[in-house]
Amino acid sequence: MTVRLDRSLGFYENALRLTSQRQQLLASNIANSDTPNFKARDFDFNAAMKDALNHSMPTSAMEMAQSNSLHLNSENGLAGKYGFLRKNTQNNQDGNTVEMDVERVAFTENALRYEAAISFAHEEIKGLASIVQG
Repeated sequence: MTVRLDRSLGFYENALRLTSQRQQLLASNIANSDTPNFKARDFDFNAAMKDALNHSMPTSAMEMAQSNSLHLNSENGLAGKYGFLRKNTQNNQDGNTVEMDVERVAFTENALRYEAAISFAHEEIKGLASIVQG
Protein backbone atom coordinates (compact mmCIF):
# COMPACT_ATOMS: atom_id res chain seq x y z
CA MET A 1 0.00 0.00 0.00
CA THR A 2 2.89 2.35 0.78
CA VAL A 3 4.30 1.90 -2.71
CA ARG A 4 0.91 2.78 -4.20
CA LEU A 5 0.69 5.93 -2.06
CA ASP A 6 4.23 6.96 -2.97
CA ARG A 7 3.52 6.44 -6.64
CA SER A 8 0.18 8.23 -6.48
CA LEU A 9 1.21 11.20 -4.40
CA GLY A 10 4.92 11.45 -5.23
CA PHE A 11 4.22 13.18 -8.52
CA TYR A 12 2.15 15.85 -6.78
CA GLU A 13 4.71 16.25 -4.00
CA ASN A 14 7.41 16.97 -6.58
CA ALA A 15 5.17 19.25 -8.64
CA LEU A 16 4.17 21.30 -5.58
CA ARG A 17 7.73 21.53 -4.30
CA LEU A 18 9.13 22.64 -7.66
CA THR A 19 6.37 25.14 -8.39
CA SER A 20 6.78 26.59 -4.90
CA GLN A 21 10.51 27.05 -5.44
CA ARG A 22 9.96 28.57 -8.87
CA GLN A 23 7.38 30.95 -7.39
CA GLN A 24 9.99 32.16 -4.89
CA LEU A 25 12.48 32.73 -7.71
CA LEU A 26 9.93 34.66 -9.78
CA ALA A 27 8.91 36.72 -6.76
CA SER A 28 12.59 37.56 -6.23
CA ASN A 29 12.79 38.78 -9.83
CA ILE A 30 9.74 40.98 -9.33
CA ALA A 31 11.00 42.33 -6.02
CA ASN A 32 14.30 43.29 -7.64
CA SER A 33 12.81 44.92 -10.73
CA ASP A 34 14.33 48.28 -9.75
CA THR A 35 17.68 46.95 -8.51
CA PRO A 36 20.54 48.10 -10.76
CA ASN A 37 22.41 45.27 -12.50
CA PHE A 38 20.00 42.60 -11.21
CA LYS A 39 19.73 39.70 -13.65
CA ALA A 40 16.35 37.97 -13.98
CA ARG A 41 16.60 34.24 -13.29
CA ASP A 42 14.44 31.22 -13.89
CA PHE A 43 14.86 27.46 -14.01
CA ASP A 44 13.81 24.68 -16.34
CA PHE A 45 10.75 23.27 -14.59
CA ASN A 46 10.30 20.42 -17.07
CA ALA A 47 13.87 19.15 -16.67
CA ALA A 48 13.68 19.43 -12.87
CA MET A 49 10.36 17.56 -12.82
CA LYS A 50 11.68 14.86 -15.14
CA ASP A 51 14.70 14.33 -12.88
CA ALA A 52 12.50 14.29 -9.78
CA LEU A 53 10.23 11.64 -11.32
CA ASN A 54 13.23 9.53 -12.35
CA HIS A 55 14.45 9.73 -8.74
CA SER A 56 17.81 11.02 -9.90
CA MET A 57 17.33 14.12 -7.77
CA PRO A 58 16.59 13.43 -4.08
CA THR A 59 14.72 16.08 -2.11
CA SER A 60 17.87 17.03 -0.23
CA ALA A 61 19.65 17.79 -3.52
CA MET A 62 17.52 20.89 -3.87
CA GLU A 63 19.70 22.62 -1.27
CA MET A 64 23.15 23.81 -2.22
CA ALA A 65 25.93 22.76 0.10
CA GLN A 66 27.74 25.59 1.85
CA SER A 67 31.28 24.30 2.32
CA ASN A 68 32.64 27.51 3.81
CA SER A 69 30.98 29.92 6.24
CA LEU A 70 32.06 32.82 4.00
CA HIS A 71 30.03 31.49 1.05
CA LEU A 72 26.73 33.16 0.31
CA ASN A 73 23.55 31.17 0.81
CA SER A 74 21.69 30.25 -2.34
CA GLU A 75 18.32 31.93 -2.77
CA ASN A 76 17.09 28.89 -4.65
CA GLY A 77 18.64 25.44 -4.68
CA LEU A 78 17.54 24.88 -8.27
CA ALA A 79 19.69 27.74 -9.54
CA GLY A 80 22.77 25.58 -9.92
CA LYS A 81 21.52 22.56 -11.83
CA TYR A 82 18.52 23.87 -13.75
CA GLY A 83 18.86 27.61 -13.45
CA PHE A 84 19.53 30.12 -16.17
CA LEU A 85 19.54 33.85 -16.67
CA ARG A 86 16.69 35.12 -18.77
CA LYS A 87 17.62 36.56 -22.14
CA ASN A 88 17.30 40.32 -22.14
CA THR A 89 15.00 41.61 -24.88
CA GLN A 90 15.11 45.25 -23.80
CA ASN A 91 18.16 47.34 -23.04
CA ASN A 92 18.07 49.07 -19.68
CA GLN A 93 20.60 51.68 -18.75
CA ASP A 94 20.87 50.37 -15.20
CA GLY A 95 21.75 46.82 -16.32
CA ASN A 96 18.59 45.27 -14.84
CA THR A 97 17.13 42.50 -17.02
CA VAL A 98 13.76 42.08 -15.24
CA GLU A 99 10.84 42.63 -17.59
CA MET A 100 7.70 42.98 -15.52
CA ASP A 101 5.35 41.72 -18.24
CA VAL A 102 7.38 38.53 -18.65
CA GLU A 103 7.59 38.07 -14.88
CA ARG A 104 3.85 38.59 -14.37
CA VAL A 105 3.01 36.02 -17.04
CA ALA A 106 5.48 33.48 -15.62
CA PHE A 107 4.26 34.14 -12.06
CA THR A 108 0.60 33.67 -13.04
CA GLU A 109 1.33 30.55 -15.11
CA ASN A 110 3.28 29.06 -12.22
CA ALA A 111 0.51 29.90 -9.73
CA LEU A 112 -2.02 28.16 -11.99
CA ARG A 113 0.28 25.14 -12.23
CA TYR A 114 0.45 25.05 -8.42
CA GLU A 115 -3.33 25.30 -8.04
CA ALA A 116 -3.83 22.54 -10.62
CA ALA A 117 -1.42 20.24 -8.77
CA ILE A 118 -3.31 20.87 -5.52
CA SER A 119 -6.65 20.12 -7.20
CA PHE A 120 -5.38 16.92 -8.80
CA ALA A 121 -3.75 15.79 -5.56
CA HIS A 122 -7.00 16.44 -3.70
CA GLU A 123 -8.92 14.30 -6.20
CA GLU A 124 -6.30 11.55 -5.94
CA ILE A 125 -6.59 11.54 -2.15
CA LYS A 126 -10.38 11.40 -2.38
CA GLY A 127 -10.10 8.44 -4.74
CA LEU A 128 -7.68 6.63 -2.45
CA ALA A 129 -9.93 7.33 0.54
CA SER A 130 -12.91 5.82 -1.27
CA ILE A 131 -10.84 2.70 -2.04
CA VAL A 132 -9.85 2.37 1.61
CA GLN A 133 -13.44 2.82 2.79
CA GLY A 134 -14.64 0.24 0.32
